[in-house]
Amino acid sequence: MGNDARAKARLAQVSSHIDTAAPPPSSRGKKTNRKSELPNDWSDVLAELDHVRQLAQAPKTETTGYQRHKQAGKLWVRERIDLLLDPGSFREVGSAAGTATWIKPTGPKRTMVEEEKETVADFTPSNNVQGFGKIRGRTVLLTADDFTLRAGHADGALMAKTLYMEKLCVHLKLPMIKVVDGASGGGSITTYKTQGGSYLPDLELLNWVHKELDLGIPQCAAVVGSAVGLGAARAAVSHFSVIAADIGSLFNAGPKIVEGATFEEDLSFDALGGPRIHCTNGVIDNVAPNEKGCFEQIADFLSYVPNHGGLLPPVIPSSDSADRRCPELRTAVPRRRQRMFEVRPIIRSLVDKDSFFEIGPYWGNTVVVGFARLNGRPVGIFANDAMHNAGALDTAGSQKYAKHIRLCDVMGLPLVQLVDIPGFAVGTVAERSGVMKWGLEMYKTLWSSTMPVFTVVVRRCYGIGGAILIGSRDSSMRVAWPSGEWGSIPLDGGIEVNHRADLKKAGDKRDELYARLEAEYLNLMNPIRTANKFGVEEIIDPADTRPLLCSWTQHMYEHNLVERLQQRSNGQIKPSFR
Repeated sequence: MGNDARAKARLAQVSSHIDTAAPPPSSRGKKTNRKSELPNDWSDVLAELDHVRQLAQAPKTETTGYQRHKQAGKLWVRERIDLLLDPGSFREVGSAAGTATWIKPTGPKRTMVEEEKETVADFTPSNNVQGFGKIRGRTVLLTADDFTLRAGHADGALMAKTLYMEKLCVHLKLPMIKVVDGASGGGSITTYKTQGGSYLPDLELLNWVHKELDLGIPQCAAVVGSAVGLGAARAAVSHFSVIAADIGSLFNAGPKIVEGATFEEDLSFDALGGPRIHCTNGVIDNVAPNEKGCFEQIADFLSYVPNHGGLLPPVIPSSDSADRRCPELRTAVPRRRQRMFEVRPIIRSLVDKDSFFEIGPYWGNTVVVGFARLNGRPVGIFANDAMHNAGALDTAGSQKYAKHIRLCDVMGLPLVQLVDIPGFAVGTVAERSGVMKWGLEMYKTLWSSTMPVFTVVVRRCYGIGGAILIGSRDSSMRVAWPSGEWGSIPLDGGIEVNHRADLKKAGDKRDELYARLEAEYLNLMNPIRTANKFGVEEIIDPADTRPLLCSWTQHMYEHNLVERLQQRSNGQIKPSFR
């Protein structure tokens, strides 16, 4: 072949590659009728996915589960999410997880792909909706049970989704909200059929929850139905839990299982585990009138705490002056020592207006705990309540305070104590309940915690209980009011013990001797005498307490808490919710 011929052949070869309209030389002369079997984009897959999501987001109103749910006065799961989250903020995770019914469409098929392709005819979503959203502008994670589907028990996708969200919570360090109505993926004997046998129970889920609790990643639970088994556990272990009074209940096992185990028959959900039981024993913190009230309390709780314990709590502008004096507090404590007084009005006077958020008001009633703000800065609150058992620290009160200490510690909130304690509770009821054990457990919790503490001795401070409350920090930040009285044991009863023989000898003049001894000891118990010996650092005008607390809190946020975050970051301190 000559040079010209070779050049023409080479040109033809190159042209065949450039000219996409022309088939390559090897295929010339061949004819094909093959048509495109798939669209150029992914519209068919996206359309199928949209179809699945539409099925998931529509309630199965014809089912018995849905109808009973509505008859009980409960919102459907997606209605709850709309009520809980800011409008339009929900972004679902696992929106296509569930059980799909796939079928081959009828009609003529043009291609092999069309002959084999199946489409979703029906879809039952996983019975827990999960994802991201915002509450008052703040991003959170959430899981919400759908009791209308298999009463919230486990299905093929639920546990995997829930476990993924708990891991995501640790990774992203965002608050987790749990809307509990059912078992939250807990076991069901029908699982034995699907798995072809029984199995040893495994709760990897709780290992991740434990990490979240210690990291101070807020865990909030709303019980808006019957929380049973794992659902009950997830609510009870949270940093904060609230139950709807009209529809909420919680138990380890339902009435039928209880009947078989204990022979207690015809128990209602409320009688077995309603708010009157679990808000008075500490399993659930707070009660709300309905579902909306539960979600509002969760939003309020979140406003005091950070996304995780490695951040400062959120500070907001305050219209309540930090220098506001409280002259009404000068008469808050009665001059007569035997008279009791309400401590909640004192708390509300001291903190920013309308900022006191009480936690656990119906159990451990000898103490009051909660959150509040001082010049916009969140703090934990503790106070002895003289209206219950004279404020003596009992078992339930010790347990309640210990939990609150752990909560403030992992969240990094400074703690303000208002002390009025005659000592640990006494008597047979107190002893049977193990008051000394639980009081000392509270002592270990307080003394091993690391958040700053400021103590105001409002009135009494006696015995081991008093020593525990005021002595947990060195140096101690504490002041006393002029109403303060303290010692090893209260005067009432102390005279009877230490002067028993003298009083017995006095005969008819016993009352006169008792009055003389009481006057003598009251003179010696003048709090100024203690201040003379620097036994109390400072006695202040009660009206000046708020400005002092605001000043201390500001210093903590600007200095001590910042240093504490550094210590926590490098592992010098390790707060725990355990």
